[in-house]
Amino acid sequence: MTEASGAVVETRGLSKRYRGGQLAVDGLDLTVPRGSVFGFLGPNGSGKTTTIRMLLGLIEPTGGSARLLGEPVPEAARRVLPRVGALIEGPALYGFLSGRDNLLRYDAADPTADPATRRARVAEALDRVGLGAAGGKKTRAYSLGMKQRLGLAAALLRPRDLLVLDEPTNGLDPQGMREIRALVRELAGDGSTVFLSSHLLDEIEQVCTHAAVMHRGRLVTQGTVAELSADARGRLAVTTPDPADAARILKEHGLTDLTVTDDRVTGALPAAAPPDPAELNAALVRGGVRVRAFGQERVSLEDAFVALTGEGFDVAG
Repeated sequence: MTEASGAVVETRGLSKRYRGGQLAVDGLDLTVPRGSVFGFLGPNGSGKTTTIRMLLGLIEPTGGSARLLGEPVPEAARRVLPRVGALIEGPALYGFLSGRDNLLRYDAADPTADPATRRARVAEALDRVGLGAAGGKKTRAYSLGMKQRLGLAAALLRPRDLLVLDEPTNGLDPQGMREIRALVRELAGDGSTVFLSSHLLDEIEQVCTHAAVMHRGRLVTQGTVAELSADARGRLAVTTPDPADAARILKEHGLTDLTVTDDRVTGALPAAAPPDPAELNAALVRGGVRVRAFGQERVSLEDAFVALTGEGFDVAG
């Protein structure tokens, strides 16, 4: 597949084995559609960061291949990376320089950047991430959230076909997180593809159109966020003054993992041949259960993640 066919990131059998035999990434087949906001999820040690480093040519794979914007990497890294903006594991900053001067240094190090427009582009990037008023402040006085914003500004100094963002809201307060999410949507609307690594599942759910889940170096699944959520088994919830009878009847009809809390009963629907909700409701009524509320709970991306990996919410690896 090439960029023309719709993928801006594509890997085939991509693998990385470190000295000592540790297999960090194992046969990864990843496809990131052009124009998507693509969430990259995985527990600690799942191979997420190693994958990103290989994509950006920072380390070489030990097997397989990767293409960025239709070009093979790391072979074509010099040609393709000027079209890519990246914020990886926090920005490296000169603490004795201001935010503005740090960005001027970043831009001057790019041989393809136009010096004539440098100051204007730096000012625009600072404004875009909410640092217009703090651009003259030395970065050693910046908070973690301000440093994250400055790193994102560095990635936005020029229009980019692809943005690779590693934990872009790290250190931000809730308002700052909302602003960065809005900026990510805006960037995607402007035509950039955004590849977003995050440990915040609700962040992925709110801002991403597609996602992939890594686990122990292997790709578990990828697709649209809606598809991933739909793949997780739903839970049925019944509100009734007869919870014991309701739980018994639901169990008889194949529901598992039943939970009773006061007047509310929830259970997991079977993955294979789930019962018709209308028939379940009728069975409850026939059994003398007074049903006050009945319905299927919304399945979140967190539910899907736990179902796919068997792991909890610590997914910052």
